Amino acid sequence: MSNISVSVDLRACLGPARNQGPRPTCLAFAASDAHAAVRAGWRPLSCEYAFYQAQRRAGRPPNTGALLSAMLEALRKDGQPEENGWPYLAATPANSSWTPPTEVGQLFGRNSMLATHSIDQVIQELDRGRAVIVLMMLSRAFYQRNPQGIIDPPPDEQPEPERRHAVVAVGHGIIDGQRAVLVRNSWGPSWGDAGYGWLTERFLGPRIYAAATLLEDVDVSAHSAAA
Repeated sequence: MSNISVSVDLRACLGPARNQGPRPTCLAFAASDAHAAVRAGWRPLSCEYAFYQAQRRAGRPPNTGALLSAMLEALRKDGQPEENGWPYLAATPANSSWTPPTEVGQLFGRNSMLATHSIDQVIQELDRGRAVIVLMMLSRAFYQRNPQGIIDPPPDEQPEPERRHAVVAVGHGIIDGQRAVLVRNSWGPSWGDAGYGWLTERFLGPRIYAAATLLEDVDVSAHSAAA
């Protein structure tokens, strides 16, 4: 067993890990959970609504992943309701029939800030009590089970640029003398340690390519007609 020394752990701000299933919605889950984590109490927000608005703004169909710039713009200008306002769809919808319900409930908006995509910056934001949306490339180690949820690749394992994924950084610490970032995944509670995993610096350092933090809430009522 590895020795994990925890410095920051924001898991108490979030509810049970959620599962995106086979759809390309990891960024919608990461952004939605990071958004819900900075609100008072844990009430999950609609990933479907956030994904729809991001794809609408970028002109992308529901069977492709979202762009970080479009997702942050959607949170800022369109906001999102609670999960029960538009529950997540298990299967990818047809583009022609994909539209929000007439009434989704109150919309909550949030400003954001792009962060330097480095472990140093992620740790600095976590020390401020802010969860961080992290975009990264994957490799074999991310799929291998570890009872402590530790993802630490062998020295010869390289990032795979075609495998891209978004998670939420919610903590950091030291594992066997190496810095590590605790992330919340969107593959359900059976992945890692109840849906969370420790990414060592050896794994995350060469794989992270974008990051963002969410800031103050904003009134999106003036934009709600666009929904």
